[in-house]
Amino acid sequence: MLGIAALAAPLPQHVHAQTTPATTGPAIYVSEFEVTDPEGMKPYSARVEASFATFGGRYIVRGGAVVSQEGAPSKRIVMIEFPSMERALAWYDSPTYAELKPIRHRAATSRVYTVQGTPRVP
Repeated sequence: MLGIAALAAPLPQHVHAQTTPATTGPAIYVSEFEVTDPEGMKPYSARVEASFATFGGRYIVRGGAVVSQEGAPSKRIVMIEFPSMERALAWYDSPTYAELKPIRHRAATSRVYTVQGTPRVP
């Protein structure tokens, strides 16, 4: 039986749904969110692209229409492709993005995660 101290132990920063395999393809950062303070979100929006570009990230989805085939759709979806899972996580944990996360937390409700993509076939 687990002791109380074990239940209170801090969780790891990144929780993986399964063991991360060796990465040989791109990774996609996904943010599903609803902006609750449009003015408060402006500083984040103005700086976020420069923060991930230095890690090789690029937008592949930035807002736009969301058509739900099943379940409730998110209000807004952003997807950023990185060359690898390592680069995506390095950006997310970077000091530059650490400055921006509190802005997003105050101005929006969100769910974010990074998924491993499939290797590109030439």
